[in-house]
Amino acid sequence: MTAAGASATAALAGGTTAMSAAANAELTPRDFTAIAAIMQSDARIALSEAKMTLVQSRLARRLREHGLSRFSEYVQLVERDKEERGRMVVALTTNHTHFFREPHHFDHLRETLMPLLREKVSQRKPVRIWSAGSSSGEEVYTIAMCLLGADRASASWLRNADVKLLATDISPPVVEAVRRAWYPENAVQAIPEAYRSAWMRPADGGFVMADEARAMVTARVLNLFESWPLKAQYDAIFCRNVMIYFADDAKEELEQRFVDQLAPEGFLYIGHSERMIGPASLRMRSCGHTIYRKGE
Repeated sequence: MTAAGASATAALAGGTTAMSAAANAELTPRDFTAIAAIMQSDARIALSEAKMTLVQSRLARRLREHGLSRFSEYVQLVERDKEERGRMVVALTTNHTHFFREPHHFDHLRETLMPLLREKVSQRKPVRIWSAGSSSGEEVYTIAMCLLGADRASASWLRNADVKLLATDISPPVVEAVRRAWYPENAVQAIPEAYRSAWMRPADGGFVMADEARAMVTARVLNLFESWPLKAQYDAIFCRNVMIYFADDAKEELEQRFVDQLAPEGFLYIGHSERMIGPASLRMRSCGHTIYRKGE
């Protein structure tokens, strides 16, 4: 074997050893407590001890990336490396969604909210809707398709209208997925055929959203517990199955900020297992299952 070949073999062996060490690394209670404290501090996500196995499996790749064999070394790394700290938060953030999830919200959007939005557009007023914790975009594009309608003729009310949808998430990769607006074939099966035919087209073995839908959507990385560079008041905010990961004090804080960001009589849609708590709930009235309207 040549020297170069021996060197390459040694490097490969070293890499394999590092991968094996990372895969077998044990997440100790002390390391888990340190990681959970960072998640609480940076993203207000509450990690219980029941999540230890999940944390270990999701972060094993980060250990491999850095050639580390112990979680204690990784904790030391994220405590001094801001970029890696952000990557850890993203790795431990759950991104699960699908098109037309919790369909009663979209029934309400079409039947109750849309007539109000059409009236605003007729008065040349702006319409703003925010998908907070948007994941890879299925929610915000479901909203877009509902506004556009089940056929192209139904979208005429949006011509020259000032209607904008904001999609935000803490994870840069899923925000980029919103911008790409491409989805595999199995992901679009939940979309009613009329909407899929009108507002999606085949592309690269899957489907991409039509230009009309993409033009309505702006996608941005945003940590919900940092400052919001948002100037608009929103006619509706969707934040569904996000607050289940937060402790009650964080939920109360976030709900208060959402209500402040809503326009008068604006709607807040939350997840099927969530409910409003704390002072913000006094400023809202229930108008459907997990649907609230600002009472000011």
